[in-house]
Amino acid sequence: MAAASDAGIQWPTDLRPLATLEGPAVMAAHAVLQRVLSSFPKQDAGACESSARSLDVVVGLEGGVYFVRVDRRLDRCGWPVGSQLEFDWFELYAVSPEGKVLGRRAFMP
Repeated sequence: MAAASDAGIQWPTDLRPLATLEGPAVMAAHAVLQRVLSSFPKQDAGACESSARSLDVVVGLEGGVYFVRVDRRLDRCGWPVGSQLEFDWFELYAVSPEGKVLGRRAFMP
């Protein structure tokens, strides 16, 4: 059930979280998402395929290092499910708890 606000936002009365992430995991995901978005061609800026809307971000923690995987989801941009601009596109990043990207492993066979 949502309550109305002065800005026209329907605020939830019972928030159902998508996932619970501690602050460092959010910082890691943000650092990686910013890096991936900045790598997309500038001429495609504003296109759904080159926006955060087309990406899934998965965060894991191993040995004190966050591992962030970014998967492209073009189906969110009106493409058929399973569509890709590149074959099997995803990237994996190692990130410190402070949000510093330590390394990148691209998977674009």
